Amino acid sequence: MKFLVLWQLEQALLSDAMVRAIARMPEYGARLEREGKVLMRQHIVGAHGGAWIYDVDSHEEFERLLATAPVFNFARYTLHPLADMTGGGDDS
Repeated sequence: MKFLVLWQLEQALLSDAMVRAIARMPEYGARLEREGKVLMRQHIVGAHGGAWIYDVDSHEEFERLLATAPVFNFARYTLHPLADMTGGGDDS
């Protein structure tokens, strides 16, 4: 199952805790890439956030990975389930 996640930091929540959470995001994302759970991570130019594509085995795994993101409590998320357009996969 693949999901496009667009996330944007809530600047009104700016605090020392938020800054520490942001600093942990690169390693968190790199670990998920090494594990094959995140296929790509991109910064959205002009925004305080990013676009990530997750590749997970279940909705429960997806929700767990989102909830363990360092910035989870400091960001707003837009989630988009993805489906294979070629018809050859089972990524529905």
